[in-house]
Amino acid sequence: MNKYGNMTATKRIPVSEPVWTSLSDMKKPGQTYDGLLYEIIEHEKERRFMAEMAAIEAEGDFMEFAP
Repeated sequence: MNKYGNMTATKRIPVSEPVWTSLSDMKKPGQTYDGLLYEIIEHEKERRFMAEMAAIEAEGDFMEFAP
């Protein structure tokens, strides 16, 4: 198990040299690539959610509710 409570899977993900270098540059001292990728995924999920909410707000017709 890893620190995120999941079983660790050993997989190989081919990446280009520039991507590997960028990942290495982003990794904090002592941080695993698993931790870095988890962090990147969480940021992307949040970014997509915020973009979706902004689109709904821009396109939506909202009604006020009385308290």
